Amino acid sequence: MTLKWMAVVVTTVSLTLCVTGNAVTLALNGGQLPLLVNLFTLVTAGTSIVLAVVAELHDRLNDRLTALTEFLVERLREIETHTGDRNAGFVEGYLLNHGQEAAVVPFGRRGRGAAER
Repeated sequence: MTLKWMAVVVTTVSLTLCVTGNAVTLALNGGQLPLLVNLFTLVTAGTSIVLAVVAELHDRLNDRLTALTEFLVERLREIETHTGDRNAGFVEGYLLNHGQEAAVVPFGRRGRGAAER
């Protein structure tokens, strides 16, 4: 059972027990349950409701992040298929023109102080 539904069950049970306890006490003694018991029940129910709302918002946020991640992964794959071929062809053409012992190295820093860094 998920956190949201567990919080809803806790809220329902605690409010039902509070109402039932007050009804039974009213019928038997003509009074109500002690204030501390009623407050504890209401605080438990309120906390459970807040927890259920936060759990629902977390599920929605998680679903949105999953959809965004899937979209970005698909878009990156699409970009890679278009650009990966051109870059691979450039490197292969360079190696064919200069022989197998040609080194492909990254560009270094240019300008003043480049050798120091």
